[in-house]
Amino acid sequence: MSDEPQPQGQGQAQQPNEKPGRPKRTGWRRIIPTWRMVLGTFVIGTLLLFGLFFLGYSLVKIPPANALATKQANVYMYADGSVIARDGQVNRENVTLAQMSKDAQHAILAAEDRDFYTESAIDPKAMLRAGWNTATGKGKQSGSTITQQYVKNYYLRQEQTVTRKVKEFFISIKLDREKTKNEILEGYLNTSFFGRNAYGIQAAAQAYYGMDAKDLDPGRAAYLAALVNAPSEYDVVAHPENKSAALARWNYVLDGMVTKGWLDESERTGIKFPMPKEATASTNLSGQRGYIVQIVKDYLTQNKIVSAEELEAGGYRVTTTLQKKRQDAFVDAVNDQLMSKLDKKNNKVDTYVRAGGASVDPKTGKVVAMYNGIDYVKQYTPNATRRDFQVGSTFKPFVFTSAVENDSTTQDGRPITPNTIYDGTNKRPVQGWTGGYDPANEDDVSYGDISVREATDKSVNSVYAQMAVDVGPDKVKDTAVELGLPAGTPDLQPYPSIALGTATASVLDMAEAYATLANHGKHGTYTMIEKVTKDGADVIELPERKTSQVVSREAADTTTSVLQSVVDNGTATAAQAAGRPAAGKTGTAEEDTAAWFAGYTPDLATVVSVMGQDPVTAKHKSLYGAMGLDRINGGGAPTEIWAQYTEAALKGKPVSDFDLELQEGSDVPQYPTTDPTQGDEGTGGQDDGGTTGEPTTGGQDTEGQTGGETSGETDGGTTGGTDTGGITDGGTTDGGTTGGTDTGGTTDGGTTDGGTTGGTDTGGTTDGGTTGGDTSTGGGDTGGGGGTSGNTAGILSTPRRQ
Repeated sequence: MSDEPQPQGQGQAQQPNEKPGRPKRTGWRRIIPTWRMVLGTFVIGTLLLFGLFFLGYSLVKIPPANALATKQANVYMYADGSVIARDGQVNRENVTLAQMSKDAQHAILAAEDRDFYTESAIDPKAMLRAGWNTATGKGKQSGSTITQQYVKNYYLRQEQTVTRKVKEFFISIKLDREKTKNEILEGYLNTSFFGRNAYGIQAAAQAYYGMDAKDLDPGRAAYLAALVNAPSEYDVVAHPENKSAALARWNYVLDGMVTKGWLDESERTGIKFPMPKEATASTNLSGQRGYIVQIVKDYLTQNKIVSAEELEAGGYRVTTTLQKKRQDAFVDAVNDQLMSKLDKKNNKVDTYVRAGGASVDPKTGKVVAMYNGIDYVKQYTPNATRRDFQVGSTFKPFVFTSAVENDSTTQDGRPITPNTIYDGTNKRPVQGWTGGYDPANEDDVSYGDISVREATDKSVNSVYAQMAVDVGPDKVKDTAVELGLPAGTPDLQPYPSIALGTATASVLDMAEAYATLANHGKHGTYTMIEKVTKDGADVIELPERKTSQVVSREAADTTTSVLQSVVDNGTATAAQAAGRPAAGKTGTAEEDTAAWFAGYTPDLATVVSVMGQDPVTAKHKSLYGAMGLDRINGGGAPTEIWAQYTEAALKGKPVSDFDLELQEGSDVPQYPTTDPTQGDEGTGGQDDGGTTGEPTTGGQDTEGQTGGETSGETDGGTTGGTDTGGITDGGTTDGGTTGGTDTGGTTDGGTTDGGTTGGTDTGGTTDGGTTGGDTSTGGGDTGGGGGTSGNTAGILSTPRRQ
């Protein structure tokens, strides 16, 4: 036996129950995981992933829509459905799938997610396929499903972060369970961005092709679908250098439609690239559009159809009553008859010129056209609805209508008809009104005895101021309101001046009132809205338009007959250029700050006003010198605009005449009670129930002679007699007596309608002017003033001829 030490374990027998040792892993085998390690890791990882998934699923909720996704434009349209303007922070108009063509739906699926209807919310195959197609040049396709893209558009923001992607993942899964595929597709098509500031397929169809989404054909739908991937890059108008890339994408979409069976191969072959229209500049509210949008919004909110807050949120599609052909014709008429004749560079007054107009269908009350200013972005205030310019003599027809409606009579009891004779003397004090009012006629012209018809032709202020008193200013106001003027119209006050148009109604207010006359006295508040829908589906209920007979047909029609004469023979002969039977009235505001024409045919009532306003201070300005004229009258530019517009607006429509039922006795002249050619027996003017004057002995002078035996022989009044020793100053005013005196200071005993004797003074004479039937004595001056300072109140209240 050797004495050398033996290696451990050698020479020793293995114990019966001892297990063999695990061989040690050496070399490269030490870095390879065992199957147990792999299995354990897989199990733990799977459990962890499931845990994280369920944790994320439970923690991530479907959030409210982001602010941008819910904002929409409000779309305003003409009666024929063509778009006037879109108003809102975001150019979007949501529509339902039913309002999108099938081609539009199929095109977006072919471009973005061809298996949308069969896949889940998250499709790994789609991600792989998108990567492969991009890598092999078969077309760029999003790796996200349409559900995921919709979640990004509607619920989240566009930032590229891990957090956003995680949220998108879980929200998509939840959304896929809560919404149908159709709902998701509809939402996606309404939230996708297509370039040109167009969000959603409807806005895109309008922006690129000027049509609705429901009318998109395969070619146009495929181009819009191609844009979603690169809106700016694929706009072939803005970037013609990228047309080849855009065409490749367009072809990819069409081929996909064929592959999925949504488009026949034969039809596909015949489709040519549909070049989009030129992009329009950002002038959505320029020209008349902005005015219309503002007026329509005011109409919607004031009539409680839609609240201001709801309009701000957007999504409304408003069809107005405005007719594009007539709207364009109105603009052309103003430009041709007014704007083109201004020289703003060399004539400062021309810079003040503004114009407003409104046109209403008398039978339906629909506003069919308006003119509000040269450009909404340059002149903000809508001239058709502003209430700050006097309407002038366009108010006078309301006075006459009220007279007929109320069976009114003159101060001496004669019925007021078109042929009633009034006194048209300039600055003639009105009779029957305390306080005094003596309006001047235009250019201070006196007309003497004149019929109502002729006084309307010539717009005689003194006649209509007296008529307003005869009727009662409060009744005149009531009639104007019944015809259509708002009760709260500024300066619509029950005074004699109401007849001359001191009220500041708007052009649209006046158009409504004149439409009532054209409609034989039947009134219904004007309307501007045909239809309102929300989000392309919900129809908003509109208030019912009620009509009623506010004045008798005879009152309205007799007024029309009088206004026909204004067009045929009066201040509005320029309206004849419309080539239609017409009725109307001109008007001019105080200081020539506005000129008006309000007129109508049986089919159309239109009012035009030319106004003066400083563009810097906004103060009203006189139009003297505008257009190179001494002044602008209602019979000038306003009537000429009216005529050109009316001719164009009614072109092609059969000419119709007025069907009138006139006031009984309207064709019978109504002279004053006393024939002006008869002066016998002192039967001078009778007023307000006073008695007819009897022959009167004139005042006696100091020599005991009588003068005044001629009383009642001139103009139906009494002229103070003269004696051999004095000079009478007996100027006669129709219907009253001026007390004549001689130098000796004796009063004339002349009488005024009803036998009132002039008061006697020791040194002078008095005018016997008093209210008809009143026995009061006029006050006189001393010193033989010849009756020049009689009782003022008596003069103002003593009528003779109206």
